[in-house]
Amino acid sequence: MRRLRTAATIAALASVFVGTAPVAAVATPPSASRTAGVCSTGWGSLPKSAADTNTAPLTNIRTGRHNCYDRMVFDVPTATGAVGYHVGYVGSFHQDGSGRLIPVGGGAILEIFVNAPSYDSDYRPTYAAKAAKPLPGVKLTGYRTFRDTKFGASYEGQTQVGLGVRARLPFRALQLDSRLIVDVAHTW
Repeated sequence: MRRLRTAATIAALASVFVGTAPVAAVATPPSASRTAGVCSTGWGSLPKSAADTNTAPLTNIRTGRHNCYDRMVFDVPTATGAVGYHVGYVGSFHQDGSGRLIPVGGGAILEIFVNAPSYDSDYRPTYAAKAAKPLPGVKLTGYRTFRDTKFGASYEGQTQVGLGVRARLPFRALQLDSRLIVDVAHTW
């Protein structure tokens, strides 16, 4: 017991002279490394696009918060292939077809075109959004990057959305099953 107490005293004194305190070895959970501020993306902020063969309609738009980015998901559940898109920053948001200016809040605006109409083959709405209005059901309270959403139009088989973000930040677009996913990083 005396040896153990002596060893502890020596370690404590050594830490005082070196300027560090003794530290116990603790395993870091995998999720902690993501929250530690390391969020490299390499995505960039230039326009991104991909083609598709989809003719299915858009049924929902939803958002989610993650440690390093905010996410917007476009659901096209009956798509038989990848959902095409064009996503890029614009100086102002204009409704497709009419050219009408639609104000979008935030420091920068991402214009998102999804190759899926918001109506079915009989022209019945499948996603009940209104031009120049916020996206139905999308609440952005508590998001680090997303600031505002506006529905542009569903015109000639494409749906247009304006996404207001905090600043011109890196983003990516992913085709996944019957969804289009747009992630915008919290920082560079």
